[in-house]
Amino acid sequence: MRHFPQSDRPLKIAVVGTGIAGLSAAWLLSKRHEVTVFEADDRVGGHSHTVYAGGVPVDTGFIVYNEVSYPNLTALFTHLDVPTKASEMSFAVSMDGGKLEYAGTNLAGLFAQRSNLASPRFWSMLRDLVRFYRQAPDGVRDLDPSASLNDYLDSAGFGRAFREDHLYPMAAAIWSTPALEIGNYPALSFVRFCENHGLLKFVRRPIWRTVDGGSRAYVERLTASFRDRIRTGTPVRAIRRVNGAVEISAGGAEAEWFDHVVISAHADQALGMLADRSPREAELLSTFTYGDNETVLHRDETLMPSRRRVWASWNYLAQSGRDRTAVRKPCVTYWMNRLQGISDLRPCFVTLSPLHAPAEDKVIWRGLYQHPLFNAATLAAQKQLWSLQGEANTWFCGSYFGSGFHEDAIQAGLAVGETLGGNMRPWSVEGESDRIFRTLQGA
Repeated sequence: MRHFPQSDRPLKIAVVGTGIAGLSAAWLLSKRHEVTVFEADDRVGGHSHTVYAGGVPVDTGFIVYNEVSYPNLTALFTHLDVPTKASEMSFAVSMDGGKLEYAGTNLAGLFAQRSNLASPRFWSMLRDLVRFYRQAPDGVRDLDPSASLNDYLDSAGFGRAFREDHLYPMAAAIWSTPALEIGNYPALSFVRFCENHGLLKFVRRPIWRTVDGGSRAYVERLTASFRDRIRTGTPVRAIRRVNGAVEISAGGAEAEWFDHVVISAHADQALGMLADRSPREAELLSTFTYGDNETVLHRDETLMPSRRRVWASWNYLAQSGRDRTAVRKPCVTYWMNRLQGISDLRPCFVTLSPLHAPAEDKVIWRGLYQHPLFNAATLAAQKQLWSLQGEANTWFCGSYFGSGFHEDAIQAGLAVGETLGGNMRPWSVEGESDRIFRTLQGA
C-alpha cells in the first residue's frame, strides 16, 4: 500500500483543466500549496458556462442539482454562500413531430395527446413504467455486475414501448447519449443512479435547484482565492515525468517544472497529454470514450413539443427510423424559462443535437460539449482508476470517475486535493466519496 507523506514545504502543483473537478482540487490545494492552473479555453468553468441572452444569464451546460444527490456540491455552495433557488424538473417526449407526445408531470400531461387514451402501446408503456419503478431496485441486486440494462430488461420481460418511448429517451436526455446505447449501460449502476436521484419515486422526489444568476456565480466564488494563478487560453501540449518532477509544456511558452500535476481533463485528453504514458495509464484511460453534443441557445419554438400543454423542463425529440435507434445523438431541449425562473415573455431554450437547425435569427449562442459514454468496460476501469494516483507524481480527476455529473467530478477533485495536499474539505457529509471508487491505496 502506497502512502503519501506530506511535505514540510509548500508543493508546486500544476492543475490542468477548470471544470468542477479541477477547480475543486485547485481550491483545496491552494490553501496550502503553490498552484498554477492551465486552461485551454479562453474562459474558466468547463460545463459551468453562463451565457447572456438579452441581458439575462442563462446556463448552457450544468443547470440543476438537488441536495440529496449532490451532497458535496451543496456543501460547497453553502460554504461559499452561493445563491440558489428552486427549479422545476419535468420530462416530455415528442416523437415524429407530435405523432406521439406526452409529459410525465401529471395526468393532463400524459394525455395531452387525446389519442394516448386509446393507444395499446401507450398503456403498455405505462404498465411497464410502474413495474420498473417498483421492481428494478430489487430486481438488479443479484445480477452479475457486468450485466447490461438490456440483459435485465430482457430477463424481466419489459416491452419495446417502455424502452423506446420512455426509459431510453429519459436516460438519453440525462446522459446525452444515443437512446439505444443506454441498453449497454451496466444495469446495477443504472438503477442505483436512478435511485440516488429519486427518479424511481412517484412521490416525494427531491427538490431540484439552480444557481441564482447562473453557474458563473459559483465559479467566481470558487476561484476568488487563486484567480491570479489561472492561465486561460493556454493548452497543455505535453506532460513528462522526469527524476521525481513533472515538466509541463503549455501554450507557446517554455516548459515549466512542478512537483506534481493534477490532470482534470477528459480521460482521452489526459492520455493525449502524457508524452511518457505508462502501460497502466494507457490501459485504463483509453477505456473511456466521449460523445460530442452540439449545443444551441436559442428562441425557436419548433424545437419543442408541438403541443404547448406537453412542454416540460426537459424535452426529448426524435424521428422514427434511424433516429429511434442507437445511431443518433439525442435531441434534448431544455426550457430555460422553467428551469432557471426566467420570465416567459421571451422563450429561451438550450437544445443539444438539434433535429433541425433553429432559425438563425433566433440563435443566441452555439457551442460543443462532450460527455463520457459508459458500459461494462468503463465500470471495470473505474474500479481501478485510483490505483494511478500519485504514480510519477501524477493525479487524475473528472466526472468519468463516476456517472459523469457534477457531483462525481467534485468528489474526484476533492479526493485528489485531500490526498495530495493534506487539507481536508471544510465540511462533513454522508457518503462524501460514494460516487467514485476511492480506495485506501494512496488515501
